[in-house]
Amino acid sequence: MTIRTILVDDEKLAIQGMELRLAAHDDVEIVDTCSNGREAIRSIKTNKPDLVFLDIQMPGFDGFSVVQGLMEVEPPLFVFVTAYADHAIRAFEAQAADYLMKPVEEARLGDTLDRVRQRLAEKRGVEEAGRLMEVLTEHAPEAAEELGAELGSDGGDAPAANRFEKLINIKDRGQIFRVDVDNIERIDAAGDYMCIYTAENTLILRETMKDLERRLDPRRFQRVHRSTIVNLDLVKQVKPHTNGECFLVLESGASVKVSRSYRDVVARFVH
Repeated sequence: MTIRTILVDDEKLAIQGMELRLAAHDDVEIVDTCSNGREAIRSIKTNKPDLVFLDIQMPGFDGFSVVQGLMEVEPPLFVFVTAYADHAIRAFEAQAADYLMKPVEEARLGDTLDRVRQRLAEKRGVEEAGRLMEVLTEHAPEAAEELGAELGSDGGDAPAANRFEKLINIKDRGQIFRVDVDNIERIDAAGDYMCIYTAENTLILRETMKDLERRLDPRRFQRVHRSTIVNLDLVKQVKPHTNGECFLVLESGASVKVSRSYRDVVARFVH
């Protein structure tokens, strides 16, 4: 897997420094370098790279303006590179793959590229599965239907699962928390805000329940109430209640009510 990469920085020495550091990674191919935001937007639209190392502070169009200028096309992964730590929150809000401080340390760059490789592998796995389904649907509809059934089962849906988030960036109290979804126990909605509960923390995320549901694997995260999502892997007990309702007891000891509208969720615990 080759990672087609563009470097964007108004400082020539910074570009040269990144080129030298990236030369140690055989799977990184630098397809272009740009000295300002407008050049970057044109080059990204033309070259369609996998990854862009993007300086934030540049004259005219800054790094965030570059991201905004690509809203109508499928964007690459962005890694922001800057000398100013106070841009970190905005970088993660822009869904950056990572945020590097100048001067870039080789070990830190290696960690970033590992994260990028994982994200790209997941994305390509989903795309390949989609292309296969399109071909089968056109030329072998019965095989497509059979494959679709397999991908929907517990044992054969890894490509589909890869499109869901494994880490969620949450800005809370002026800090960025990178939360592993495996550690999320439950989520409660409060308007356009979500309360994310883990064993160690409770964090507030500004996002709607509907949008958050799209980011989480439905085989593990299910709505059990109009305003509650539960990680089914962390359910240790089911307690029946009146009127067809019940309670799920979680690993932490917390008890979550399952309303009648969502009682089919409980069926998977009953064998």
